[in-house]
Amino acid sequence: MKFSKCLLVPFLTIVCVGAGTMAAQQPAQPDNTTMNRQDRDAGQPTADQQQNKRSDRDLTRQIRRSIVQDKSLSTYAHNVKINTQNGQVTLEGPVRSDDEKRSLEAKAAEIAGADKVTDNLEVKRKDQ
Repeated sequence: MKFSKCLLVPFLTIVCVGAGTMAAQQPAQPDNTTMNRQDRDAGQPTADQQQNKRSDRDLTRQIRRSIVQDKSLSTYAHNVKINTQNGQVTLEGPVRSDDEKRSLEAKAAEIAGADKVTDNLEVKRKDQ
């Protein structure tokens, strides 16, 4: 019995220290607090303000599908906010490059019409 206790204590110490080291190496969770602050501005349309019109929902769905199907776009681009009110589409959120910004705007314009798209996208490069 004494022999097993002698082996158990060092083993548990190694396991606990190893687990603590692994926890310390976990990457920081993404923080979009600053980006989401703009949604608090009463002048900016948000998804919860989108009317429940079938035509607006369909337009948003078609644009989202077009964006998500483009695997060349970053996760940021795939997750932009699309708000449609009375056929007017607003794109908001961060993207990784000017090319992504142009691509998203073009996809929305192709579906909704060029004069129906407001681009509030912001380029946030990886080094920012």
